[in-house]
This record gives sequence, structure tokens and C-alpha cells, in this order.
Amino acid sequence: MDTPRSSETLQTRCCIVGGGPAGMMLGFLLAWQGIDVVVLEKHADFLRDFRGDTIHPSTLEIMYELGLLQEFLARPHQETQTVSLVVGGETLKLGDFSHLPTRCKFIAFMPQWDFLDFLADHARAYPHFHLRTLAEATDLIEEQDKVVGVRVATPDGPLEVRADLIVAADGRRSVVREKAGLEILDLGAPMDVLWMRVSKLPGDPSQLLGRIEAGQMLVMIDRGEYWQCAYLIPKGTVEQLRQEGLPAFRAKLEGLAPFLGSRVEELQSWDDIKLLTVAVDRLKQWFKPGLLCIGDAAHAMSPAGGVGINLAIQDAVATANILGPLLKQGPVGPESLALVQKRREWPTRMTQGFQVLLQNRLIDPVLKSRKPVSAPWIVRMLARWPLFRRLPARLIGIGFRPEHIR
Repeated sequence: MDTPRSSETLQTRCCIVGGGPAGMMLGFLLAWQGIDVVVLEKHADFLRDFRGDTIHPSTLEIMYELGLLQEFLARPHQETQTVSLVVGGETLKLGDFSHLPTRCKFIAFMPQWDFLDFLADHARAYPHFHLRTLAEATDLIEEQDKVVGVRVATPDGPLEVRADLIVAADGRRSVVREKAGLEILDLGAPMDVLWMRVSKLPGDPSQLLGRIEAGQMLVMIDRGEYWQCAYLIPKGTVEQLRQEGLPAFRAKLEGLAPFLGSRVEELQSWDDIKLLTVAVDRLKQWFKPGLLCIGDAAHAMSPAGGVGINLAIQDAVATANILGPLLKQGPVGPESLALVQKRREWPTRMTQGFQVLLQNRLIDPVLKSRKPVSAPWIVRMLARWPLFRRLPARLIGIGFRPEHIR
């Protein structure tokens, strides 16, 4: 019988579980403040397709405040100042970012792995930053009713990371959140999303497009050489769609976006089409002694508006602003963790309320409709009056409580 390998133990000031946008931004900001931090990422790298890659003006403002904006925008990306919706063949402009009171008056589209690599590259410049890949958190270590560490599985054997603060930034399926037993409030979502890519040709539209027909919705994001497409389906109906066959699905796509033509044949099998199970929820309490949840681990967002990555980054900035000075001195108490939730819960509630309203008033009725659809009155109002387009642009581009680097 093999002798079990002994567990390695690390000691740090803060251990962040999850190397997504919230985790990497918080890790960078804490190391920037001179705080020892370990970030655990269960994968070998950040290279995973069909993750949120909309970088909103609020996030670009943070990059500016860090002195990294010019270098960041030198990386390959696309930009758009407007959001449009095609309803029954009619194109309606709904959002205009050109009037935002920010330095960047556009949404930038950059693959999330490039964004995370950028943060990791700059974080490594600080000796207090440590990124451990292929390190999957499996359980919490609790002593005297306080979280004091996390158990981790690695290719080299078990690892224990002990820290004054554990931060769960491991997404909507957070293992840390589950192990902590924190209560979740499920707000519900009527849809799931199928993600895929189709090549882009000269002459294609060059903006963020939503397309609506009876019972169908398609969002197309310009990724330069290809379209990243999100096809919305009623929740739990993916098997029914697969039974109808791939040719029938390709025909649906071509019907929604006729300019794609034969390019829909690039979808050779269902393996080219990834299912995103949509959830909208949030924790009633984001913390317990020694542990804080941020990003999707604290509040899973709908893909509506593409705000999830940006809200997660706002959480990270607020956490660094509030807890960074305290972590320099040692452990932080629950009353300090509560300040982070107090700061970020209101914008989370407001954003999720906006998403649920959009789900209930637009997405769900469209997906259930079997008759030709027409644009709701509010959509026509936005399309008709340019001044009104500034409101959705502000809600999406800046949000309800933008954070800034202190």
C-alpha cells in the first residue's frame, strides 16, 4: 500500500480561492498594497472559451487609475460605443456610451484569458503575490468557529493554506461557499444560453447586436475574426433542441442572422456549442469569521447586459479599499467583513433587480412567443430619443456604485 504523502502547509495573510476577474484583481490590489497574498486557481491556465469578455467603462476607469490603461488597450481587443437590437428585421439603437463621464466611452471586448493574464503578469512584479495553479480548494479549515484556512488538492499532493482571511472568488458553483454553509437566495432565471463562435467577414455589422424573432433571441459579440454568439433558450430545453437536430439549429441561426449564410455550417457538432446554465442568486450573508465571498461566489449574475465580470471587479476593488489597510495589521473581524457586504450589496441588488425585470418583461415573453414579435414601447422610446439611450448605457457601463482606487 502506498504511503500517503504528507500535507504541505503555507501561511499567508490572505488566501483567495479562484483566479477569475474578482480573484485576480483582488490579488493584484492586495500585493500592490504590500500584503502577502496567495491566489489558488484549479486550472493550469486561464485559457477557457465562452467566458465573459466585456470590459465596461467602469473597469477601464480602474485600469486608468492603476496607470495600466494604455498598456491594457494595446492588447488586441474590439470596441463599441453603441448597443443595438434587431426586432423583426428592424434595427433599433438602445444604448450610447459616447456620453459617459469616463475616460473610455466604449465597451472593450477582450478574451477573458487575456485580461487575466494581464493582471497576473503585473501582479507577479510584487514579491507578496503568489499564484498557485492546478490547486483546487476542497474544504475549509475551521478552528473555534472561525475559518483559518483551506484544504487544496494539487498534482504534488495535498496542500493546506492558512491565512488571516480566506476570500471565496470561485464563481457561481463555489466550493468554498458550499463548505461554509452560507444561505443562498435564488432569484430564478427563465433561460439558459448556448455559446458558440462563427467566423466574421468584411462587410458584417461591426457592433454589439441583439436579434429577436418569435421564440428566439440571439446576441452577437464582435470578436474581430469571429462572432461570439449567445443563443437564448427556455431553461431546461437543451435536450429538446438537440433532438431536433443540428441542421435545424443551424437553420434557426441563419434565420436570425441571414448575413451569416453558409457560415453556420462551421458548427460541425454539438461539441462546438457550449451550454451555460443561467442562475441569478445572492448570499444573504457574504461572510463568516475568517471568510468573505465576492463576485459570483456572493452573487451569480445573469448574462443580461454583460455586467457580471465588471460587478465582480467592483467587489474586488471595494474589498481591497476596505480590508487592505486592516490586513496589513493582521486578522480582520466579522464587523470589517460586514462593511464589504454593506458597500456592495446595494449595487448588487439593484443590478439583479434590473436583470430580473429584463428577464420577466422581455426575455421570457419572447422565448414563449410563437407569433411575430414587435419591439416593446420602452425599446422604441430608447431608439427614438437619443437622450434616453444614455440611461441604459450608464446602468451597463458604469453601474449603480462604481468603485475607485484609493
